[in-house]
Amino acid sequence: MYINKAFLYGNLTRDPEVRALPSGVKVASFALATNRTYKDKDGNKKDVTEFHNIVAFAKPAELIAQYMKKGRPMFIEGRMQTQSWDDKTTGVKKYRTEIVVENFQFGPSTPGSGAGGSYPSAGASSNKQSVEAPQQDKAPMDTIEYPSEDINAEDIPF
Repeated sequence: MYINKAFLYGNLTRDPEVRALPSGVKVASFALATNRTYKDKDGNKKDVTEFHNIVAFAKPAELIAQYMKKGRPMFIEGRMQTQSWDDKTTGVKKYRTEIVVENFQFGPSTPGSGAGGSYPSAGASSNKQSVEAPQQDKAPMDTIEYPSEDINAEDIPF
């Protein structure tokens, strides 16, 4: 058995671009940035950012395009796919590796943005429930009433 699976959690580097295939299926493409922090051999802290090309099809593409914007966090589960083509101007063969979304989850949202939830892709197994858009009739997060007293760390029992 072979496994081709990628799990990413990062921030969108640009707004998703949506287009339609000749069959009418929507396609959303965007990039996700992930960060890694480590210490080099001298003990200096280093930050490395990787950029990943992401592609979503059908209903997930529509939902991602509707709710996600540049800078928003997102969890992606998908498979890696590499495409190749000959560059017509230089005659050089070019490659592009991308992650095709199978499942995704919106990251934490700012109050009132309306995003959130987890949605399987159209290619997910048939025993999962159908994809539905998040309900819009819920109260915005800025209307939640929080207790007025401060929480003291000594009052927490653990």
